[in-house]
Amino acid sequence: MNKILVTVYVPALEENYDFWIPINKKIYRIILLLIKIINETSGDYYRPTTMPLLYDKLTAQAYDINLTVKDNQIGNGTQMILI
Repeated sequence: MNKILVTVYVPALEENYDFWIPINKKIYRIILLLIKIINETSGDYYRPTTMPLLYDKLTAQAYDINLTVKDNQIGNGTQMILI
């Protein structure tokens, strides 16, 4: 399987989103994709001025943007925060 299901909480919108993300893409690419999708689904309300980071919701650790999803040990059901 080359995609996993994750839940992303966006505090700026106070919304949770479920996404299927590819495990072989780097986190910075995933963040760019999430920004685009969230902006489109929120009616153009989500426009961060700086590059947000993804954090593990349980540990509050930021994911390394230069590593892939798989290398960050992100699995199915992972809960994240996009800040």
